[in-house]
Amino acid sequence: MKTGRAAIAGVCGYVPPDVLTNAELAKMVDTTDEWITERTGIKERHILKGAGLGTSHMAAKAVFGLLEKTNTNAKDVDLLICATTTPDMVFPSTANLVCDMVGIRNIASFDIQAACSGFIYALTIAKQFIENGTAKKAIVVGADKMSSIIDYRDRATCVLFGDGAGAVLMQRSENGTGIIDTELGSDGAGWVHLHQKAGGSRMPPTKETVEKRLHYVHQEGAQVYKFAVHNMAEVVRTLMDRNSLTAADIDWLVPHQANRRIIEATAERMQLPMERVMMTIHKYGNTTAATIPLSLWDYESKLKEGDRLVLAAFGGGFTWAGAYVKWAYDGATKKAA
Repeated sequence: MKTGRAAIAGVCGYVPPDVLTNAELAKMVDTTDEWITERTGIKERHILKGAGLGTSHMAAKAVFGLLEKTNTNAKDVDLLICATTTPDMVFPSTANLVCDMVGIRNIASFDIQAACSGFIYALTIAKQFIENGTAKKAIVVGADKMSSIIDYRDRATCVLFGDGAGAVLMQRSENGTGIIDTELGSDGAGWVHLHQKAGGSRMPPTKETVEKRLHYVHQEGAQVYKFAVHNMAEVVRTLMDRNSLTAADIDWLVPHQANRRIIEATAERMQLPMERVMMTIHKYGNTTAATIPLSLWDYESKLKEGDRLVLAAFGGGFTWAGAYVKWAYDGATKKAA
């Protein structure tokens, strides 16, 4: 009988070098640094520039770094899942491209599309592979080049999003650490409030769809905010109740970085002080599927073995997801392995 849990054994992130500040955005649309900061908490975001560079470029950078950091041979990886809303191509999957770029061969690799909740969806799937013995070492990547589908004439959306990637190595843990519980949910009725109108099989690309600027993110902010606050809080409450946790038991909340107000509202409903909430939105913006692994990468040195983390996300679809994790290693004193 298989024992143990799937655990995160290492994390690595990548953000492209070019930075788009609020001041620069103010030259492109009718906005100000003060307006953006007050409403979102964002000060800057990284943008991937360069001909022919897609989401796979950033994802591969994160995976390369993860393999090196954890002393993992590419030949030992037997599963790679990439959560993304901005795949390089309709097919093949971005996961396939990443495997080719980093030299991982002959394994199961595929994409997950659950918008901003995608990383936790992918984490949950990889957990099953590890715990049933199908995979020994799995890599889960969250990566998005949101700049490729953002209309930089639309003040409501262009201030929010950035580009980036984060990857984690998962393997079995026998000491009680690992991913203890996850919760996934969706409500397709919410699609009208957050979606990309054209580019899929329902409305394939045409000259008219391009001219009408239908290939960019459409978001109704007020509706998304309301649903995000409610569902992120609810998924956290479900995990806490199911695992008999109080706010005092949680060392870190790792929320999707969509908007500082949403993060603060979620923490308030949990009765969790902000000093125990991971916050990276000010420097990365909303990187969609990448926000949670980038946060783990940013805060890794502060994490200790046994720390209790609750991950929570909300995304287009609508989708939402949460995970209760006992951290598997000391980030400050021990190289992840």
